[in-house]
Amino acid sequence: MKTILITGATQGLGRATAQTLAEDGHTLILHGRDGAKLSEVAAELRQVGAEVSTELADLSDLSEVAAMAARVTQSHPQIDVLINNAGVFKTTLTEAGGRDVRFTVNTLASALLAERLLPVIAQDGRILHLSSAAQAPVDPQALAGARKLQHMEAYAQSKLAITLWNQSFGDTHPDGPVSLAINPGSLLATRMVREGFGTSGNDLAIGVDILTRAALSEEFAEATGRYFDNDAGRLAPRYDTATADAVAAQINTLLTQV
Repeated sequence: MKTILITGATQGLGRATAQTLAEDGHTLILHGRDGAKLSEVAAELRQVGAEVSTELADLSDLSEVAAMAARVTQSHPQIDVLINNAGVFKTTLTEAGGRDVRFTVNTLASALLAERLLPVIAQDGRILHLSSAAQAPVDPQALAGARKLQHMEAYAQSKLAITLWNQSFGDTHPDGPVSLAINPGSLLATRMVREGFGTSGNDLAIGVDILTRAALSEEFAEATGRYFDNDAGRLAPRYDTATADAVAAQINTLLTQV
């Protein structure tokens, strides 16, 4: 059985994935930003026999992300899987840490957790970053916080940014852990989809299936740095290396400031 950290585990896809992994007997570290919800979900999963611990942090504050990573590395000598599930789309808070909150949560928090937890992630482990079919070229000025974006533009850029960072990470860590960017499926039945698009969304089981496969299955053992598009059911072609490395370098520079 594996030790698995899931961000954004109190609702939606994160909650549903946690349920499946708990029922399969894995040890879970659940992240959330609402303490009451986090405690409630942890209690529910313990009822199915899972070993569960919790981490409370606001991912829009990178100092809290860093503090969470420090706590986890102290309390867990090894993590087998990190699932960076948490994300934001439309929100009343549009800025965090001097830039668009979508970049802060969807890109920088995910990359920071991967970097800070790397010392305790098993070499044969997995890191999953939630990407999206919605992707747009990354504006370095926007990533730096010097230009404001509309909701969809910010979301799409933030998702491509973490996808490009993931490719560069895979290139620089070829011996593991396996790092993947995953589009779990478009318009799944999450609150983000309901609030952002006004639709009830598609079956969450579509996303749960690909996340559990990507986390545990041997089918992805040689796919580090790649982007899996679950809408198409395949690994997408690699992105331009120079573009990916340039975006990753800017992200890594921002992470050194945390």
